[in-house]
Amino acid sequence: MIKYAADQNDYVRNVVLTNAAQNHQMVVPGIQKDIAHYFAQEILQNILKEFKNDFFFLIYGDESSNISGKEQMVVALRFVDSGGNVKERFIGVVHVMETSSLSLKYAIDNLFAHHDLSLMKVWGQGYDGRSNMKGEFSGLKTLIMNENKSAYYVHCFAHQLQLALVALARKHVDIADFFNMISTLMNVVGASCKRKDMIRQKQAEKVAE
Repeated sequence: MIKYAADQNDYVRNVVLTNAAQNHQMVVPGIQKDIAHYFAQEILQNILKEFKNDFFFLIYGDESSNISGKEQMVVALRFVDSGGNVKERFIGVVHVMETSSLSLKYAIDNLFAHHDLSLMKVWGQGYDGRSNMKGEFSGLKTLIMNENKSAYYVHCFAHQLQLALVALARKHVDIADFFNMISTLMNVVGASCKRKDMIRQKQAEKVAE
């Protein structure tokens, strides 16, 4: 990231990496994370500038756990800009303690409050088909519709496509065998630190070539 910034700006290039004074090369992990955070904030502010007071939008969300085991929810917005172009914009990954509908609704409320967005501008919702998302009585879509009757729910087409592709793949013998082999390989390699080191070494040799 520092190298990229240096390549784009002469002033930055003169004060970082090998041109930095003593050990001020700006490559400490904490500094790198701060830089990435500020980049993300700047990009997000530019995305939010695309919204106007009279813009209505759709909200998309999906929850999953990351590699460290923390539950997270991804939130994206879809809207039509002043030029009539349909745009989708990712606005954040929100950490949630659990994936109940109440917890997800609380996370969305906090995210909207932080970015000065209103649920009254939501005219559509798109999630997967799990009960905590589309439940008729206590799902996330119902909790939002209790506040805004115009926020109609549509089962996410990307998720429907994924389900269709998975079902089709399972019916095809060669594809099913391929994914079974990949799953077995991941289990064999992931269970051994020595095997992981061997894979890393082979990859390093391949990159060096």
